[in-house]
Amino acid sequence: MNTATEIAYLVAAASFILGLRMLGSPETARHGNLLSAFGMSLAALVTFFGDEMENYGWVLFGIVIGAVVGVVAARLVEMTAMPEMVALFNGSGGAASLFLGWVVHLSTSPNFFTASTVIMAVFIGGTTFTGSLVAWAKLRELTLAGKRLGGAYTFPGQRAINMGVLIIALLGGVVYAADSSGSVAAGGLAVGILLSLLFGILLVVPIGGADMPVVIAVLNSLSGLAACAAGFAVENAILVVAGALVGASGFILTTVMCKSMNRTLVNVFAGGFGATGGGAGTVVDGVVQPIMAEDAYYLLEAADSVVIVPGYGLAVAQAQHVVREMSDLLEKSGADVRYAIHPVAGRMPGHMNVLLAEANVPYDVLAEMDDINPVMGTVDVCLVVGANDVVNPAARDDECSPIYGMPIIDVDRARIVIVLKRSMGTGFAGISNPLFFRSNTRMLFGDAKTSLQQVVSEFKD
Repeated sequence: MNTATEIAYLVAAASFILGLRMLGSPETARHGNLLSAFGMSLAALVTFFGDEMENYGWVLFGIVIGAVVGVVAARLVEMTAMPEMVALFNGSGGAASLFLGWVVHLSTSPNFFTASTVIMAVFIGGTTFTGSLVAWAKLRELTLAGKRLGGAYTFPGQRAINMGVLIIALLGGVVYAADSSGSVAAGGLAVGILLSLLFGILLVVPIGGADMPVVIAVLNSLSGLAACAAGFAVENAILVVAGALVGASGFILTTVMCKSMNRTLVNVFAGGFGATGGGAGTVVDGVVQPIMAEDAYYLLEAADSVVIVPGYGLAVAQAQHVVREMSDLLEKSGADVRYAIHPVAGRMPGHMNVLLAEANVPYDVLAEMDDINPVMGTVDVCLVVGANDVVNPAARDDECSPIYGMPIIDVDRARIVIVLKRSMGTGFAGISNPLFFRSNTRMLFGDAKTSLQQVVSEFKD
C-alpha cells in the first residue's frame, strides 16, 4: 500500500467517524450521512485503482449494478417499506462478507490468524444474510402455509438446538483454522457456511414482529462485525475500520433498543425473543366511544396542551404532512403542541424521527418517552396516530400480556385521548389494547390522513 492510498484511507476513516458523530443529532444527521457517503466513495475509488486490483471489468459491473439498485431503492421505496429495505441491506452486507471469506479461501492458503478471520466472516455473514431475509419476511407480513410470519414461533428444545448449531460451527471453524489447505479443512468451512445460514433462520424465526426494531439493530451490528472480520481476512484497513464502526454503533443501538423494550441481550441472542408464551394477554372487553372529525376538532380546539404520538399507521397513511399542518393550526390557536416519540415506534430504530423530519417538524417539539410521561397527566388531549403496542396499558398493568414490562408512553393518563385507527384490529404484535375501551378515550375511525384532513378543514372553516 503506497503513501497516497494510506492518506486516502485515513481521510475516509475520519469521514466515517465524523459522519457517525453527526448522526447523533437530528440537526446534523443529513450532513453526517453525506460525509460518511463521501468517505465510502473515496475508499471504494482508491481501492478500485489500487495495485492489487484485478478483473476491472467485473468489479466495475458490480459497482454499476449496486449503484443502480441503491438509487432505485432510495427513490422508489415508500417510507412504510424503509424497515424492509434496511433489513435487506443488512443481509446484503452479510452475504458480501461471506463471499469475500470464501474467495480468500479459494485464492490463498491462509495462516491460522487469517483462516480464523475467514471463518468469522463466513459464519457471521451467513447468519446476518438469512436472519435479515427472515426479518424482511416478517416486516412484509408474508404468509407461509396460511400463517402470518410476523408472529413469534418457538419449538421444543429451541435454545438447545441453537447452542448445538453454534458448537458444531465452532468445531468446524477450529478444524479449518488448524489446517486451511486440506480437504478436511474445506469441509469444515463448508459446514460453517451451511450452519451459519441455518443459524440465521433459527435466530430470527422465534422473534415476534413487535420486537423487529431490536432485531434490525442486532443484524446491523452483525453485518459490521462480518465486514470487520472480512477486512482482516483481505488485509484491508479501511474495511476493518468501517466494519468496526458499524458493529460498535449497532451494538450501542441494540442496547438502547433492548432497554426501551425491557429486554436483555441474552434474550436476543439465545432466541425466543419476544415470545413469552403468554398468548395475547387478558381478553379485553368494553364499550368503544367513536367520534367524528367534527367532534375531534372541538376537543382539540378547546385544548391548551396537545401531545401527538405517532406510530406505524402514520407511515402507512402518509399523514406526516397533514399532522404538521394541524399542529401549526393548533399552535396558532394558542395550544402547546409536542410529539411524544417512543424509541421503538414503527418497525425500525428512528422510524418516526425520519418520518417527521420529512414533514419538517421542528426538532425542539419532539419529546422522548421519559420526558413526556411525568407530565402526561396534565395534558388536555393526547392524539394517537397509528400507534398501538407502544401505548398499550397492558404492558404496565397486565402480567399475562406478552409485552408486560415494556416501557410505554402513558397516553391513558391524559385527560382526553383521541385514537386514530382504521378499525379495532390489533397492532403488529397481535395484542388487544385496553386503551381503546377507557372512559377518556375517543376512537376516530378511518384513514389517518383523511381523518386529519377533515379536522384541518374544520379548523380552517
